[in-house]
Amino acid sequence: MVDAGKWWTLPVAPALLLGFAVLAVAGKTALDDRGAGRSVTPVGVLRPLLAVPRALVAQPRRLPASDRLLWRLGVVTVPVAAVLSTLVIPFGNHVVADLSVGVVWFNAMEVLTWAGLWLAGWGPNAAFSLVGGYRFLAQGLAYELPLMFALISAATGAQSLRVTDIAGAQHGLWYAVWMPFAFAVHLTGVLAFSFLGPFAYPAGRDIADGVLGETSGVDRLLLRAGRWLWLAAGAAMAVPLFLGGGAGPGLPAWAWSLVKTVLVLGLLVWVLRRLPALRADRYVELAWVVLLPAAIVQVLVPALVDLGP
Repeated sequence: MVDAGKWWTLPVAPALLLGFAVLAVAGKTALDDRGAGRSVTPVGVLRPLLAVPRALVAQPRRLPASDRLLWRLGVVTVPVAAVLSTLVIPFGNHVVADLSVGVVWFNAMEVLTWAGLWLAGWGPNAAFSLVGGYRFLAQGLAYELPLMFALISAATGAQSLRVTDIAGAQHGLWYAVWMPFAFAVHLTGVLAFSFLGPFAYPAGRDIADGVLGETSGVDRLLLRAGRWLWLAAGAAMAVPLFLGGGAGPGLPAWAWSLVKTVLVLGLLVWVLRRLPALRADRYVELAWVVLLPAAIVQVLVPALVDLGP
């Protein structure tokens, strides 16, 4: 439930999320230009944003026998779910909705993205987009359980599903220090549900951009924005879960939350450029044979600590 005295935070959370997403896009563009030997300039860094006005006025693509309602519903779901996930993420001492089940809310919004992307692949009634949708489902089956156990590890350490309680329970020793595997799995899951970098398989070039291939104009803009919004939301959620929230010397709590989020976001942008795309079948094997058992073992660490004297 939203605190009546904090209604002003409602527009702030989406604005911060959008700002982080723009920062991530600009950072990736700068790294791409540097890797290609081009000079990095402010205009060049903001080059992807110049396509936004063109997308807003472009005509949407129409395909025979497409289900326009499901298609549009899926496209809108991805960015909306990303924005809704931020309602439970605290920035310092400020949070829109300090839910007692905040971790569950965040995970539910992320799972909602599954439905959105599958509908975005199904709705056009086109082969490549449908393949992209099913690729995301296969990828989701691989990353979701390890990600859930990573979230449970942090919640178990704090003995609470409230995100602010988890941030406050770290007492100077971040969960990233004594739950490093859970932290790494969370960051991997962020890349996966953003379907970026090594997890861009659902939008692969071999299937003509997959779930993005049949979209154009505003629809394509919303899906692409949804990817980066989710990357920013996942980075922001990592801060209260594993990096002590707004705890830190010298600066206000909200400032530390912003600084930590930018650092995590920078790490994710760097990683998504460095690793090649993974085929879903190979990642499924890795997830079920290695990541899932290790994530379960990681959950036992805070559980045993809580049971100790």
